Amino acid sequence: MDASTSSPQLLRRTNLRAVLEVLRTVPSATGTDLISATGLTRATVIAVCDDLIARGWARERESPRTEGQKGRPARRFEFNADAGHVLGIDVGIATVRVLVANLSGAVVGGTEMRFPRHGGAPEQRRQVLIAAVDDALAAAAVSSAAVLCVGMGIAARVTGDGAVAPGQDVAPMFDLGLRQEFGAGRGWPLLVENDAKLAALAERWRGVGAGEKDLAVILAGERLGSGIIESGRLLHGASGGTGGMGALELVSGVGNEDGIAKLARLWGSAALKDGHDGGIRALVGPSTNRASARLVFEAAAAGDPVAGDILDRIARRIARVVALVSSFFDPKLIVIGGAVAASATALLPVMTGELARYVSEPPRLAVSDMGKMLVPTGAVRLALDYVEAHMLELVPEVRRRG
Repeated sequence: MDASTSSPQLLRRTNLRAVLEVLRTVPSATGTDLISATGLTRATVIAVCDDLIARGWARERESPRTEGQKGRPARRFEFNADAGHVLGIDVGIATVRVLVANLSGAVVGGTEMRFPRHGGAPEQRRQVLIAAVDDALAAAAVSSAAVLCVGMGIAARVTGDGAVAPGQDVAPMFDLGLRQEFGAGRGWPLLVENDAKLAALAERWRGVGAGEKDLAVILAGERLGSGIIESGRLLHGASGGTGGMGALELVSGVGNEDGIAKLARLWGSAALKDGHDGGIRALVGPSTNRASARLVFEAAAAGDPVAGDILDRIARRIARVVALVSSFFDPKLIVIGGAVAASATALLPVMTGELARYVSEPPRLAVSDMGKMLVPTGAVRLALDYVEAHMLELVPEVRRRG
């Protein structure tokens, strides 16, 4: 393209992006505020704001008149957070969770559905996921046309281009042909990412790790997995394997990827089969030898010594995993998340003491307070990052309707 025609277009886009980035970070701004923040001239700022309003990304709000003010109040502009929406989807083995959020990240709706028993066949899972998406949109009163991007987390390794990495036993549970359904069928860009990596995005955005540039999140429910953020950047590796826990079978005192919930359930059930007749049995009842993780934690909190010993063993085992993550990536903060995160607070004292044995300068340990919304919140953040990077190429719903 001729430079004489491309330069004005490039300058215009640069100015649009500069003003838009300011508006996204403040409740509202006057022309003077935007001049100060961008260094652009008043004429340019006003022209850019009018352009953003016409595109649907900004809107003008009423400026209050101050006492004694003469003339018209200064024009005031704000980012139009309702110009579009994004979806954040967490696809687990047993359930799918969907969040609908506007462009400021405010959640306006969502839903949760269970897959068929034992996960179901791929087509069954696909239909449940699509139904969950449609229900979430209906609950939020958001049209399909308003969706600008979809972020999706899966419990599998994902390559840098968003594909399910080959050679995984669980791949058929997650490779569901949704790019055709969402992309070609509905016009939605679909971004797929590993669930632990999305958990790290969520914690840095809105969790206990908010604003931290160097942190790790360990999902520790049924299986272990971690997401690593270094200098504010989510790490992937050559094939998306950064943070994977497959090598734990080589680690003495660990041996596999079993997470806190699974270990508590297995070891609690084993104690019942061995004749334990204390607090776990009282909670479980006489008719079964299967203990849930929740009841093992409850029994330990009530003072049952066998349950307490189980939690101690779990804490010491997970501390070795934390030590590995700390040694390899040196984060300032490691957050424990997943299905039993709230209960895992009971493990922190032992884990902290054990970690000091293995790491000379151990990171701070914390437990996520985001519960089951951790991964879908990270998926929302992933989708918002895409929208923010491509905003000037996307068409907001107000323009589509207009």
